Amino acid sequence: MDGEPSAEVKASSCTPVVSESREGPTGSKEDEELSLITWNIDGLDGEEQPARARSLCSYLLSYSADVVLLQEMVQAYMRFMHKRLADTYTFIEGGREGYFTMILLKKSRLTLLDSQNLFFPNSRMMRNLLVAQVLFRGQKLWLMTSHFESCKANSVERMRQLRVVMKKMSKAPDDVTVLFGGDTNLRDYEVATVGIPSNVCDLWEQLGEPEKCRYTWDTVANTNKEIPFKCHFRFDRVYLRRATQDGIPQLDPDNMQLIGLEKLRCGLFTSDHWGIYCTFSVKQK
Repeated sequence: MDGEPSAEVKASSCTPVVSESREGPTGSKEDEELSLITWNIDGLDGEEQPARARSLCSYLLSYSADVVLLQEMVQAYMRFMHKRLADTYTFIEGGREGYFTMILLKKSRLTLLDSQNLFFPNSRMMRNLLVAQVLFRGQKLWLMTSHFESCKANSVERMRQLRVVMKKMSKAPDDVTVLFGGDTNLRDYEVATVGIPSNVCDLWEQLGEPEKCRYTWDTVANTNKEIPFKCHFRFDRVYLRRATQDGIPQLDPDNMQLIGLEKLRCGLFTSDHWGIYCTFSVKQK
């Protein structure tokens, strides 16, 4: 994946069969708007990696999100992306070996202050919580991503990881706005069991539970994986905890949409997960 794709590959493997709007937001970006993408990119799947990596970069460049939260990143993908995106984004890696999480911050919009990589001690799958502390228009943000424990059998550990994230979000300083986006692998009953703090909101719920954004892992619509049973889950989620200190601007969610819905010429989608693109308005409290 490190080499430049041939002209033949450029014209075939990465060209969509059905055109989905890939232009991203139209017009100039409002200065007070914050945009975010979270996506499990399935870097572990070696099938058609160059085509899928080029497609991923195409999405990120066209949507031009301020914050990009990625899961199942691998070194080959990261090297490929770095060549194409390093002028625009700061890369924060959640690991080096195997697969890991990563955060991209648009250099022209956000200033990185610090980052933390907190490993879940009981994880058997190298799972972690990656946190970036940044400034956005003078406002303090904590940006978080994680890839919670996979598979139905690991429900107990997955709920433990959710508790860790919710505690860190809810206990953040009053002058900090916290955003989490990631592949949680959560089932709704697990969320109900753990509970979401009153000062944290689920973005999808906050926006009225739009049906078109409900399922981010859908083996009916997404055929990348040969799975004998068909199912769909809302594995990928975005959570917001607003700053509460007087005088601190508030982030209000405006929009959420799924991305990566177009099939490439190679017959695969960019990932077996759909990505989430969302925008926020900054309002004075």
